[in-house]
Amino acid sequence: MIPAAPGADRYPGLDLANSRLSMPGGQAADLLATPEDATHWLIERDLAPAGTVLHEICAGRLRALRERIRDLFAAHLQGTEPPAGSLAAINTALTRVPTAAELRWDPATGLHRATPHPTDQAVDHALGVLAASAADLLTGADAARLTACDSTPCIRYLLRTGRRHWCSVRCGDRARAARAYARRTDRT
Repeated sequence: MIPAAPGADRYPGLDLANSRLSMPGGQAADLLATPEDATHWLIERDLAPAGTVLHEICAGRLRALRERIRDLFAAHLQGTEPPAGSLAAINTALTRVPTAAELRWDPATGLHRATPHPTDQAVDHALGVLAASAADLLTGADAARLTACDSTPCIRYLLRTGRRHWCSVRCGDRARAARAYARRTDRT
């Protein structure tokens, strides 16, 4: 298991952005690849109650939000305007958090209040929390510390602490080894 990147414990949105990663040897890993994986990821982070069962459509929404957050992080680091679609996706997630039972009509019972499908409600809540976390990170005091891992081929983000520019000890070791190898080969 790969440890969380610095800052992921404080910003669940950063943790979500890092749920797709590059492993040694160029292999890709997706912690949200299946509905079961996505369910486990949400429950493990207390973003959904135990016993929640996600379907592919909900897992897909979670993966889509991850990509929009990654877009915003990349734009932030490049100092460019973020994609309009990514901003819209974050704002949609922020405003879809259910706060009250809906008003519904049923011919047998007439007007009544009912909560949305429990899975949708849990997913909307989780997406809202994750979107708010990413928005807080990008607009708060820690925004200047957000950086991409400086170890190729890693694709994770982290909050820089001191001189550290790597998301994990593994990536730091890999970057130092690559620099040492480059120095050795430059001398020959």
